[in-house]
Amino acid sequence: MGGMKQSREKQAAEAYLKFLGKKGASAGTLYRRSLFLDNMIVELTGKPQNPTEFGNALTNVLATVTQLDALECQNSAREFYPFWMNDIKAIALFEKHYGYDIKPVKWKPLPASLDKLTESLEHEFFDERDTLALLRYSRSLYTQGAEPLVVETRSKLAKVVMVRLRDAPIKSNITYRMAVDMTLPLFKVKEIRELFLAVVREFYYFWLETHTAKQCAA
Repeated sequence: MGGMKQSREKQAAEAYLKFLGKKGASAGTLYRRSLFLDNMIVELTGKPQNPTEFGNALTNVLATVTQLDALECQNSAREFYPFWMNDIKAIALFEKHYGYDIKPVKWKPLPASLDKLTESLEHEFFDERDTLALLRYSRSLYTQGAEPLVVETRSKLAKVVMVRLRDAPIKSNITYRMAVDMTLPLFKVKEIRELFLAVVREFYYFWLETHTAKQCAA
């Protein structure tokens, strides 16, 4: 049984690395990602495929790396997540819209404090695409059995990301990652920071789907 469980993780890792190679990732990038995946495989082997187990595994891996390496690990985890979950729809969406960061986008979210971002959520207007992404994410959480307070908390964190992305020149995996990386340091409490990372990992595919669709439909 153990071999079958381990092969699931290895197959997911190989599929992800193959995907990056096709998108133009350098040999050095693939090597660093493979080292990260080796550690994730150890943590994930034999665990149920769900967001909580993935988040726990990532937390354990991040505890062993430097702060500088942690950012790349978090980005890798966000990309690897649908491969491990075997989410065919998310992988297909990823394949269609993924752009490897060979030419970095010259954009950064405007400076902001967490207090101001949180306060702004009370009167922010979200367009049709953002609203639809949030609705689909909330429905998914309820389907998984989340309590209303949990859905409300996670939805607020998803809104923080959308606010940060408001003036992004393009809506892509690159700008999403940049928004997350620039927002993460604002969370000083470890538990809230880890929750934020879990939310942006889960919410990403709902956001990407609505922002890359030719038209929005509920």
